Amino acid sequence: MGLRDKASKIDFASLTAPVSVTPETKQPKTAPGAMMAFANDARSDLLRENEMLKEAADKAAGLEAQLQEVRTELEGWEGARATRHLDPKRIGRSRYANRHESSFVGEDFERLKREIQESGGNVQPIKVRPASKPGGEFDYEVVFGHRRLEACTQLGLPVLAVIDNLDDRSLFVEMERENRERQDLSPWEQGMMYRRALDLGLFTSNRALATALGIDHSNVGKSLALARLPDEVVAAFRSPLEIQLRWAPLLNRALESDADGVRARAEKLLTQPTRPGAKEVLAKLLVADTELQVDAKPHTLTVKNKKAATLSFDADGRANVRIHVPLSVERRASLEKLLAEFLQNE
Repeated sequence: MGLRDKASKIDFASLTAPVSVTPETKQPKTAPGAMMAFANDARSDLLRENEMLKEAADKAAGLEAQLQEVRTELEGWEGARATRHLDPKRIGRSRYANRHESSFVGEDFERLKREIQESGGNVQPIKVRPASKPGGEFDYEVVFGHRRLEACTQLGLPVLAVIDNLDDRSLFVEMERENRERQDLSPWEQGMMYRRALDLGLFTSNRALATALGIDHSNVGKSLALARLPDEVVAAFRSPLEIQLRWAPLLNRALESDADGVRARAEKLLTQPTRPGAKEVLAKLLVADTELQVDAKPHTLTVKNKKAATLSFDADGRANVRIHVPLSVERRASLEKLLAEFLQNE
């Protein structure tokens, strides 16, 4: 059989299966159509990507707004420290403590206690630092807030406190400034605080202390003068908290000129069953400088418009009489007799 006959008998249709084109896979028949289809697909992808980017941008804008709110709130708390409620029995006084026991009695302190009791605790926190001697009786030392601490202790309430790590100098400066701003520390307490800081070597001089605290150097000197008063002079007052700053120069001058006399008058005041008020105590202590100040000036006695004698008194009230006219023997004897009778009636 020839090749032509063999070829005529082959079923070429059975060698190729018909291809069905679905709408999803339908391909464009022309090159421009293919390009258009590709462009449409790319556009759809870009639109989807644009939507995703827009959603991400909106989300980022929302997060940025929240972040700004947090930043603003944090700025409001910048420098703030967390407070804690502490057992007041775990808190002790530092060696720079400036409160006299008289600060914890009286109407002012009772008013503070009532306010704290009604509030269920101290609204204004005190400040403490970890105890300088770990493992001791106390866990913390007071920086400031001694009266609030004492009030909470007496009421059996926990005390609201800020805990801060401070060295001695920082503790002293914060304690002094806080009390000065509150204006409830007496001049004598203030002076004792300054004296303790100087005695412990925290500052090299009165001026260095005044500079560090930003206060007047002369006021430091006056406060120190009160703090260095003899014990019996301070005890002559019902409370050292009554001693005023402006009295420092008066007491200082009196002690410089007549220390023994001032001490003696103070001891006499201590023996009185009822202690007089602060101003009266001051007057009695300064008797040589106040009540006898007028008498300290010489008194001139005249006879027939002529200067006959002068009478003056020293700081202790001792008299000095000077006769300016000649005295006969008889008149001298009369004067001695007169003085003897006068002194016997003392």
